[in-house]
Amino acid sequence: MRSRSFLADLAALWLSILAAAPAALAATPDGWTEWLAEFRAEAAAKGIGADTLDRALTGLEPIPTILERDRNQAEFTMTLPTYLGRVVTADRIARGREMAVEHRGLLVQIGRRYGVQPRFILAIWGIESGYGRYTGGDPVVASLATLAFDRRRSDFFRKQLHASLEMLGRGYIELEAMKGSWAGAMGQPQFIPTSYLDYAVDQDGDGRRDIWNSLPDIFGSIANYLARHGWDPNRTWGREVRLPADLRRRWSAISDRNQTRERGLQAWAADGVRRADGGTLPLPDLPTRLVAPDGASGPVFATYANYRRILRYNPSHLYGLAVGRLSDAIAAR
Repeated sequence: MRSRSFLADLAALWLSILAAAPAALAATPDGWTEWLAEFRAEAAAKGIGADTLDRALTGLEPIPTILERDRNQAEFTMTLPTYLGRVVTADRIARGREMAVEHRGLLVQIGRRYGVQPRFILAIWGIESGYGRYTGGDPVVASLATLAFDRRRSDFFRKQLHASLEMLGRGYIELEAMKGSWAGAMGQPQFIPTSYLDYAVDQDGDGRRDIWNSLPDIFGSIANYLARHGWDPNRTWGREVRLPADLRRRWSAISDRNQTRERGLQAWAADGVRRADGGTLPLPDLPTRLVAPDGASGPVFATYANYRRILRYNPSHLYGLAVGRLSDAIAAR
């Protein structure tokens, strides 16, 4: 005969299962099944094979935590000093300098091939994946499907979901290995699927665009991305500056939220803008926008055309300034 304790435990277990069942059923939001069927038909019409669709979409469920992370991105919730303190760390700077020495030959070769200074390749690599230490463990297809079903940026993520299926269909990666960030960014450069299809390169010539394991492909893909967006190898990204009191008072009048319209660097100098240390700005009259993510009371930066190229990688001023600052720190000796 079973002990009363065992029967009590069994009854408690069944009660917990029954209590959890409604929550489990509710985990699939209304309209998901219909949306997924409609998306599958659309993907098939775009040429994605039935085998790929079966492997990628059968049993697919949305991931609620993906939406939570989408709503709480660091670039939307932190001040610039806090963000830089977390991203441009002493460890990341030191590691970047080590990587610059260890891979100098390859970085110089790729830098010349694409016209991108190695320090910027290293800075993006360092911020995106900690120089390859972490690349994300979320299932890319399920993450993208969750975000495509959501209304906030549905069109963008729907396009990325189509591109991820195209990658699978072409055999660029297996579904089980297709892991990445919560937003579907993959590999050491953290390319979203459309960026992989458009900008990843087979730098080592082995027939694969391997942004997961091949350093030549990783460095080459980052450099190719920047080059294809108009990178100027003869210029830097920008610098921190000091505003005169008059411009700080008039910031809301001269800016659109957190950046100004574009003017020549010497026009800003004539208005009293100086280097952060009080020195005069450099002489080249570069097209320049002043950027102040926290408003004119916070740090202000004079940013040039290459800064806009960095924002094509990630359209966040916190990210763009972090890449610029890390690249400067890696190059400093």
